[in-house]
Amino acid sequence: MGKKAGTQAPKATELAESAWVITLFCVVCGAGIGWLVTLLADWLVTLPWAPLEGPARLLTSIPEPGLTIGAVAVGALVGLLVGFIAVHESLSADISDSRVVLTIRDASQEFTHDEIALVFRDGKQLVLLGPNRLEIAREDCGLPWRRLADAFAEHGYSWADEDPHRHEFRRWVPGTPGLPEGADALLRARAEARNKQDDAEDARELRRELTRLGVVVRDENKRQYWRMPQQPGATH
Repeated sequence: MGKKAGTQAPKATELAESAWVITLFCVVCGAGIGWLVTLLADWLVTLPWAPLEGPARLLTSIPEPGLTIGAVAVGALVGLLVGFIAVHESLSADISDSRVVLTIRDASQEFTHDEIALVFRDGKQLVLLGPNRLEIAREDCGLPWRRLADAFAEHGYSWADEDPHRHEFRRWVPGTPGLPEGADALLRARAEARNKQDDAEDARELRRELTRLGVVVRDENKRQYWRMPQQPGATH
């Protein structure tokens, strides 16, 4: 519904996870784990036999308070590194009446309002659906879902709390019939990429290639599921 003449469009809404909160949480967790390691080492050396007894004895040979201070410091440093990675991997969204910009890993995707038919939550992922029922974006999301839903609605986008096409997905197995030419090979390659932690970007690129073939793919419990939006005019 159009806006009345003279009314001002709401300002763009920017949503992002707090970098310092993420980092502080990881540092505190890392320091806590470092402290727990010292307690575990003290306990292991009291047992007649235990796994990692050698490293535990080596660790407990360090006099206190140096052992605890060192373990906590190392844990905090590891937590700081994990925090930086988590911030880098976190999603931010810039939502306005005319466009949506999603940023993750220092890369941004921009979509105009007309390109977005529906926005919805699928588990821990934010999904943007185009007018042709193909997914134009699917990203892991740690942003508050209620705030996201309100922001999209405020700027005139349709929102759903779950995937309205979830029932259309079929589990992929090699050689599945009904896929367009080349899709099975892409799904094979994507399955291999998802099993390698270093190939996350490769899996994302293969998802985009599948979208170009008209195939929507989603992941669940390390399995791939796919659907093909029915073309206009197709019989039911």
